[in-house]
Amino acid sequence: MLSRKTKYGLKALTFLAKKPENTTVLIQEIADSENISKKFLESILLSMRKAGYLGSKKGKGGGYYLIKKPEDIKISSVIRTLEGPIALLPCVSLNFYEHCDDCPKEEECSLHILMIEVRDQTLKVLENKSLIDLI
Repeated sequence: MLSRKTKYGLKALTFLAKKPENTTVLIQEIADSENISKKFLESILLSMRKAGYLGSKKGKGGGYYLIKKPEDIKISSVIRTLEGPIALLPCVSLNFYEHCDDCPKEEECSLHILMIEVRDQTLKVLENKSLIDLI
């Protein structure tokens, strides 16, 4: 299940993607439009700026703007930035792998095998969708 942080992050990116290129938008405008707490949104936008999706300007005419084209922002990478692993178990994660202490042999674990299939099918969708698909 996606956290509110990730859901709101995707909603904010979608809102910005609908604006003309290089248009700066105040946090308050996004928060009001998408019904998101401004304080919570500030934290989300900061994470996305650090990840290289957004730029920001201070002062008059300031705000946030996309620095990548919507078609270049993969949904899978946004989820990983805000949520962490896409895989449901750490032993099947491609980017955040951790061995399960209670599983002596991953290759024989039926749950591990099933979760690899779930991960692969989820990634098949998320890696082939970009922000442009949400607009």
